[in-house]
Amino acid sequence: LLEGRGEADLRRVRVAIGGLLGGGAVPGGDPGRSSRIALIGLRGAGKSTLGQRLADDLGFAFIELSREIEKFAGCSINEIHSLYGTPAYRRYERRALEEAIQIYPEVVIATPGGLVSDAANFNLLLSHCTTVWLQADPADHMGRVAAQGDMRPMAASREAMEDLKRILAGRSAFYSKADMSFNTSAYSLEDAFQALRSQVREQLGLVTKHA
Repeated sequence: LLEGRGEADLRRVRVAIGGLLGGGAVPGGDPGRSSRIALIGLRGAGKSTLGQRLADDLGFAFIELSREIEKFAGCSINEIHSLYGTPAYRRYERRALEEAIQIYPEVVIATPGGLVSDAANFNLLLSHCTTVWLQADPADHMGRVAAQGDMRPMAASREAMEDLKRILAGRSAFYSKADMSFNTSAYSLEDAFQALRSQVREQLGLVTKHA
C-alpha cells in the first residue's frame, strides 16, 4: 500500500499510526513532546522574537511555521487565502506542522495565531509539542504589529481594538489548553525572555543557566 507513495503521504501515515498506537493520541503520548516547544497566541505576542532567543538558549532549532507554509505553497500567506481559500491554507499548515514534528526532535516553533482555530491541526500540535501561550494586552498586540510596519488586518479600522478583543475572546478557550502561559506585557523584552526561559526550563526539568 505504501509503495510509490510520496513523502507527504508517508508523513500522514506515520502520524496516523502513532495516534492508533498511543504515540501522540493525547498530550504526553509522544515521548519527544517535551523537547518540542510550540509558542501560540495572537500576532504581536512576541512568538518570533522570543522564540528565536529561546531556541538559541536551549540549543534547539527554530521554525516560524508561517514561512514553512509559504515554502510548501510557493506563495505568500495572503496569496494562499486569496487564490485557494482557507481549506487549502489549512492543508498547507498541517503539512508544514507534520514535517516540523517529523524532522526536528528538538525545536521551538512559532505558530500562526489562527492555528488553534483548526481542531485537527491544534490537536496535532498539542499531542506532539509542549505548548506555551504567549499573552499580551490588546494595546500591546496592536502596537507591536504596527511597529513592524504591518497595519493589516485590523489597524486600519476605527474599530480595530474591539475587533482584536473579539478575536482574542473567541480564541482564548483554545489558547488556554496550552501547557503554560506567559504574559509578555508585564516585562521589557529582555526581562520577558529571562522570565520565559526560566519558566520553560522548569517545565522541561532543565537546570536554568545564566544567560
